[in-house]
Amino acid sequence: MATFENLSDRLTATFRNLRGKGKLTPADIDGTVREIRRALLEADVALEVVKEFTGKVRERALGDEVNKALNPAQQVVQIVNEELVTILGGQQRRLEFAKKPPTVIMLAGLQGAGKTTLAGKLAKWLVKEGHTPLLVAADLQRPQAVQQLQVVGGQAGVPVFAPEPGNGVGNPVKVAKEGVKEAERKQYDTVIVDTAGRLGIDSELMKQASDIRKAIDPDEVLFVIDAMIGQDAVTTARAFQDGVDFTGVVLTKLDGDARGGAALSVASVTGRPIMFASTGETLDDFEPFYPDRMASRILDLGDILTLIEQAQSAFDEDEAAKVAEKFATDSFTLDDFLKQMQQLKNMGSIKGMLGMLPGARGMREQLDNFDEREITRTEAIIQSMTLRERTTPKLLNGSRRVRIARGSGATVTDVNQLVARFEQASKMMKTVAKGGVPQVPGMGPIPGASYGGKKKAGAQKKGSRSGNPAKRAAENAALVQGGAPAAAAGSGFGLGGAAKAGGPSEVELNSLQKFLGR
Repeated sequence: MATFENLSDRLTATFRNLRGKGKLTPADIDGTVREIRRALLEADVALEVVKEFTGKVRERALGDEVNKALNPAQQVVQIVNEELVTILGGQQRRLEFAKKPPTVIMLAGLQGAGKTTLAGKLAKWLVKEGHTPLLVAADLQRPQAVQQLQVVGGQAGVPVFAPEPGNGVGNPVKVAKEGVKEAERKQYDTVIVDTAGRLGIDSELMKQASDIRKAIDPDEVLFVIDAMIGQDAVTTARAFQDGVDFTGVVLTKLDGDARGGAALSVASVTGRPIMFASTGETLDDFEPFYPDRMASRILDLGDILTLIEQAQSAFDEDEAAKVAEKFATDSFTLDDFLKQMQQLKNMGSIKGMLGMLPGARGMREQLDNFDEREITRTEAIIQSMTLRERTTPKLLNGSRRVRIARGSGATVTDVNQLVARFEQASKMMKTVAKGGVPQVPGMGPIPGASYGGKKKAGAQKKGSRSGNPAKRAAENAALVQGGAPAAAAGSGFGLGGAAKAGGPSEVELNSLQKFLGR
């Protein structure tokens, strides 16, 4: 996430300096903790949170768990990771639904935090989870707030209860109460009440929010806060906690370029969990907040679980089985290729997904240069082909390629490159589908891998080329007897040929230890 890029870079650079040290001295620990403190303060994390965090890290890092560790540097990273999870809230908390519907969710926060858009994102997420939400327009102060919620609700496919026009007209407490009754009448199982905000904390804002809370008795009160707010995050959060109180926090604008200290301060200071995070501008850029996964992202350890969940939600298992069968039977077409790309787009930002991989910070330049519009351009080229051309790419002669290029706004070179990439990918996937290992362009053949090639009739097995006379004689003898060379009976490392029946030889173990870097 862009919000934590600077913090992540500083922390990973700090840990990089510890690598290669077999033992960490108190001076090493103090220097590391000092750098962590600077990184957190520059990220606008609240001073009280920084002091508590670095104090715990230093205490644990100077303890026996680091001194007795085989790799002290990794142990320090683990300690920082665990303490980050703690200040981010520890365990992930889900919404608590009412035993008797509807579940009432009230949104509160300052103006500009993104409450109205967040209401639509939450509603759409609830629909995916199998719920039937109703949006209630109780923000009657901000100009066009009611109309904005209606637009967002339409995009999310969720109904909006808006009996008042807003723009200063109407009673928000009455609208909120009537909205809950409307949900009961029409059997919606969830109500999301969008309330008014202010540019700053004032008594009128708090009284109105408090009155709405008393009137509707919500099951959840979500405090929506802009992740880019900086040091003001703690002050604002405490004011809302004292004036209205809330059960959970939602972070918005986590895709921004600011320093993101709010995320690392609010949960620790208020004792209320961060429950959701808004990570982009579209309604789908919304996800439950997992403290452990966020800590891993900040430390550049990756977030594979979220990546898997996104893939599972976007890909159809039956469709995947059909595609695998097409690869095996060599019937994969450009039309299938187009469908796969569209499924990939449904997962969200490709750049964002790549950023969830461990060590992604090391690919910063490549990620920054990645153009997600390339997928759209590829779609346009394929969609400019006839159905017959998609299923039989061999028909694509020069004149057809010129026509496709004109129809898609691309060049003939773009079309040629797409067809070449498709053919190359088809060959590779066909090899994988048949149990072989594809030969990747720019890499040599992998030793011991099968590439699906057929031996010529009558071809004889070549003799051993080993430089060891005894081994060469043994392998040639095995070939004469029709058996496999001795080395082929070993493990994937080629260590098994000289093994005794009782177990691996000393040479094998030494070789394996060298391979593992021990």
